[in-house]
Amino acid sequence: MEHKFSMNLSWSNGRNGTGNLTASNLNTIVSIPREMNGPGIGTNPDEMLLGASATCYLITFAALLENAKIPVVALSMDSEGFVDVTDGVFTYVRIVHRPNVKVSQLTEHEEKRMHRLAQKAEQTCMISKALKGNVQIECYLEIEQSSNSQ
Repeated sequence: MEHKFSMNLSWSNGRNGTGNLTASNLNTIVSIPREMNGPGIGTNPDEMLLGASATCYLITFAALLENAKIPVVALSMDSEGFVDVTDGVFTYVRIVHRPNVKVSQLTEHEEKRMHRLAQKAEQTCMISKALKGNVQIECYLEIEQSSNSQ
């Protein structure tokens, strides 16, 4: 089985212009980011790559936690993408994910399982696999135990 994803893009006014990206559930303006001497209007390919990596990772991690029957109270994540500029060449080099899992109970065994699942999510996420060998992906899991003060 093969899944197909499509989008339509248009662009105007050269390097510092803007574009429009439309997909089945996305319609946004794109341009080169200010950090790269662009107009910084709408989103940009760098944010979109980071977003694809982060959402794929978090969905995969959530599924693994659910399959492992770990009762998650809350799941969130911060991610950062790093682009190197050497001799005027821009290269996406690294993505860092910092997932945060809040659970009601935390045993040492469950904590170890969650760390293993966090690494497995990075290894099995479709976008992580697509980037492998080109962009380094790091994951630093934070686990919190929620207080039951009610």
